[in-house]
Amino acid sequence: MPINFSQARFIKGAHNLNQCPPDTGLEVAIAGRSNAGKSSALNVITGISGLARTGKQPGRTRQINYFELAERRYLVDLPGYGYAEAPLKLRQHWDRTLGAYFETRKSLVGLLVIMDIRHPLKDLDQQLISWVSDIGIPIHCLLAKSDKLKHGPASAILRRVCSRLAKTGTDIGIQLFSVADKRGLNDAREKIGQWLG
Repeated sequence: MPINFSQARFIKGAHNLNQCPPDTGLEVAIAGRSNAGKSSALNVITGISGLARTGKQPGRTRQINYFELAERRYLVDLPGYGYAEAPLKLRQHWDRTLGAYFETRKSLVGLLVIMDIRHPLKDLDQQLISWVSDIGIPIHCLLAKSDKLKHGPASAILRRVCSRLAKTGTDIGIQLFSVADKRGLNDAREKIGQWLG
């Protein structure tokens, strides 16, 4: 079933797992450090400006936000990690909730990890990738904000990240991506379409 990204619509935000839609469809989650550009990436991928709330202040996404692309086909915007300004109780809640989400959600067929190309594979990124990979969930990394670098340096970072992730022994996709100039947009859509197809 081809995915029409422009039909995306916000369905609901879940503070707890029991508030998520029934675990019977297919969903691709989007994760990343706070302010890595997750919500902006979701807006560009769907082609709908303002679909997901964005802002310069980290930590705007405070729920598991579901966006339906087709019947029981979802993009899921997860709260950013590594945001030290969030209250401790909230961070602990999200650690527990997202842990349970990755380990128990049967509908989850793929994870997009958004990383700022200027700061890729920080400790929390590596921990998430290693953990989710061990669970057996396919991962595709978007090196976002790649328009901030010239082609040569961006390509060099891409090769370096590929080399480091190859050592994990798992098959993880990696690509350049930019919200500003839509670099890598078609590749990202194609990957999501494969997962949700």
